Amino acid sequence: MDPGCVESNTCQRSSCRSVKSPSYQRFTDCYKRLYQLQPEMTQKIYDKFITQLQTSVQEEISEIKAEGNLEAVLNTLDRIVEEGKDHTELAWRPSGIPEEDVRSAMVPYFLQQRDALQRRVHRQEAENRQLAEAVLAGRQRVEELQQQGQAQQQAWQALRREQKELVGVLGEPE
Repeated sequence: MDPGCVESNTCQRSSCRSVKSPSYQRFTDCYKRLYQLQPEMTQKIYDKFITQLQTSVQEEISEIKAEGNLEAVLNTLDRIVEEGKDHTELAWRPSGIPEEDVRSAMVPYFLQQRDALQRRVHRQEAENRQLAEAVLAGRQRVEELQQQGQAQQQAWQALRREQKELVGVLGEPE
C-alpha cells in the first residue's frame, strides 16, 4: 500500500471523527428554540453543517498535502499541543456578551491606570504643598526684610533729624 494513501486514509478517518465529535445534542442545545419548533428542520441543518464541515476539513487537508508540508504542520501542531499541556490556567474565551467581555478585559487596565493616576496626583499634591510652604516662607522673609528696611529708614531719618538739630544748635558753618 502507498504511504501517501495510508496518510490520506488516516487524515480522513481522523477528520471524520473530529468533525462528528460535536454531538447533535450539543447542537440542539445551542438552537433550542428552533429545535422545539421544528426538530426535523434542525436535524437537516445539523446534517448539512456536518457535511460542509467535513468537506471544508478535507479541502484544507488536501491543500496542505498539495503544498507538501503536512509533516511540518503536524509537527507544529504537536508542539502547540505540548506547550498547551504546561498551562494550567484556562485560556480566555468570550462569554457571548460583548459588554462583559470588554468589561473583563478593560476594567483591570482602567483600575491600573486609575491607581497610577492617583499616585501621580498624590505626588503632585505633596509637591504643591511643599511649594506653597516655600512661597509662604518667602513671603514671611520678604515681610521681615521690609520691616527691617523700614526700621533702618526710620533710624536713618531719626539720625538725620538729630544731625539737623545738632547743626541748628551749634550754628551753621560760615
